[in-house]
Amino acid sequence: MSNRKPIYNLDPKAYEGMLVLENYLNTSLLTNTHKELIKIRASQLNGCGYCLDIHSKDALAYGEDPRRLFVLAGWRETTLFTAEEEVILALTEAVTFIHQGGIDDALYAKATALFDEKYLAQLLMCMVTINAWNRIGVATNLKAK
Repeated sequence: MSNRKPIYNLDPKAYEGMLVLENYLNTSLLTNTHKELIKIRASQLNGCGYCLDIHSKDALAYGEDPRRLFVLAGWRETTLFTAEEEVILALTEAVTFIHQGGIDDALYAKATALFDEKYLAQLLMCMVTINAWNRIGVATNLKAK
């Protein structure tokens, strides 16, 4: 049994800083579908069951097709995602694994062809934020209930 404590118990101000980012994303132009695909895919890659639970429920509440969630880990092998969503998923993977070479220029060019600068900035901030949440969740051993 782990005796790790949640960040919000250890340092509420640090947790509040994360909430500022999350609240910003809630006022962004990002669609709920785009946000939840990013959050679920990054959480899959980072092994954060707590975030997977939360964001899968949120996606379903927003009307996401469960079938797309079932195959999200294999998104490249399906035709269930739009061209925009495929670029978002590829970017999410690149940001999550930034230490493996960053975002390749061809992928970034595809993103700039599909999204305006502000939307792309908001997509990237969503990816950065969920990766931070995942690291908090995994590091503090948060569990889905």
